[in-house]
Amino acid sequence: MIPWILYLVRDLLPAKVFSYAANIFSYVTFRTAIAAATAFILCLLFGPRFIRTLKKLKLGQHIRLEGPEHHQTKSGTPTMGGLLVVGAIVISTFLWCGLDSGHIWVALLSLIGFAAVGAYDDVQKLLKKQNKGLSGREKLLALTIICLLVAWLTLYFGLRGDETSNLAVPFFKNWRPDVGIFLIPWIWLVMVGTSNAVNLTDGLDGLAIGGILIVSVTFAVLAYVAGHVVMANYLFVPFVGGASELAVFLGSMAGASLGFLWFNAHPAEVFMGDTGSLGLGGALGTVAILIHQELLLVIAGGLFVWEALSVILQVGSYKLRGGKRVFRMAPFHHHLELGGLKETKVVIRLWIMAVVCSLVALSSLKLR
Repeated sequence: MIPWILYLVRDLLPAKVFSYAANIFSYVTFRTAIAAATAFILCLLFGPRFIRTLKKLKLGQHIRLEGPEHHQTKSGTPTMGGLLVVGAIVISTFLWCGLDSGHIWVALLSLIGFAAVGAYDDVQKLLKKQNKGLSGREKLLALTIICLLVAWLTLYFGLRGDETSNLAVPFFKNWRPDVGIFLIPWIWLVMVGTSNAVNLTDGLDGLAIGGILIVSVTFAVLAYVAGHVVMANYLFVPFVGGASELAVFLGSMAGASLGFLWFNAHPAEVFMGDTGSLGLGGALGTVAILIHQELLLVIAGGLFVWEALSVILQVGSYKLRGGKRVFRMAPFHHHLELGGLKETKVVIRLWIMAVVCSLVALSSLKLR
């Protein structure tokens, strides 16, 4: 919006000033950095008042009894902090992104749509005074509707570029399998899978939002490369015209995540709830779809994948092996806690894992 306003007032500015400002704002890298800073500052400025409001409304988290016993001390901590994160991302995106980009609008649709489902789920949990919100079937139906809308807009406006139904395979130059008619189910799987994986990871102070910060920075780089024809061709990445604008959106996400971490670090003053985890996860999945990097998201988001996989393994083992478990408790972060590690040590070690996964994902651009 600000670059657009600049052109509206160009006649009111000295020619040299306008030329300099227009040149600066034309750089995606500059707008990505300033978008991150804007979202970060918004979270810091409005965070304390937002948390006080949540406390005044008595929107406190209910901790499930099945979890580690010491987590009961967190009961009553304000939740739905995802509203702060999503709000900061949306405002920063509107300020610094090119609003003529269809990629940005689809990413925002996913972010806000998934966050709305999460917010409704959070409210239902709070109203019922227990850790039960929407049923699995109700939540899946709501998320599926949003996924179908995202898929339709992506295909109708050709937002995946020329190779619409092709997938980019990490570490391979020219192997891009065509999923054909399975593209829409694939989009659904990526979006719903990513959002639920982030949701399962959000069990320790700062863990999920730190992972989101790391992956959003990684995908900001990937989005910039995908939208830059020279870089995309050099690195054998599918070129998607206009996708570089998504780097600014992801910069906003990284800045908002860092700002929220200020309050969500142990001991957490606020939780993001399903509002944040579903919204941010859905947005990351959508960006991966738009730039053909769904499979690379599995690597970069290895933390989220492993947390979700640990739950699947635990449930599968319990049902198929007569009650035998693979882990002390799932998701995996609880297994580490019950093994004697302090919460902060678990979080930092899993952040390290997330950084390593992202570095491997980025290295795949050259190791082909």
